[in-house]
Amino acid sequence: MSKVITDELINERLEGYGFGQKQEYDEVLMEKSVLTRYGCNLIDTWPNRNMAQFFIYSETTSDGYEVHVATDDPDNINIGEHVHYYESDLGDELADAIKNNGGDAEFPDDIYVDDLNADYVREAIETVFEYTAFRLKEQVIDELLNEGYEHEDAEAVA
Repeated sequence: MSKVITDELINERLEGYGFGQKQEYDEVLMEKSVLTRYGCNLIDTWPNRNMAQFFIYSETTSDGYEVHVATDDPDNINIGEHVHYYESDLGDELADAIKNNGGDAEFPDDIYVDDLNADYVREAIETVFEYTAFRLKEQVIDELLNEGYEHEDAEAVA
């Protein structure tokens, strides 16, 4: 009997990386896994501009409309690139900021978000989690194949 790759075995390995079902169904564990893997913290206290790597915050226009700014440099705002009318656009901005920051687990970078409870924050965490879990699943399967495991379907084919 050969060693067979199963969903349970894959999940066990993914949980070891912090991206298995246990983390998928627990928002706190999911956030911790994502932020640790990508070396960043989400903060809601306005930092010294040199301390945070990315900023997401709201501003009010002169005629009373609320707009949302997502930038790596709050001193150089480009209206066409950094200002968003809809808050729902911020999830992708935050997900990209998380994946592309330069921090690590030992020295994490800060990302300033003025409302850590906003829906787009949860959406960004989920997006990065799913993206990372997919990539890690491929890695885990390759590792198992290198360890002599076979796909379940290989036995049916033989």
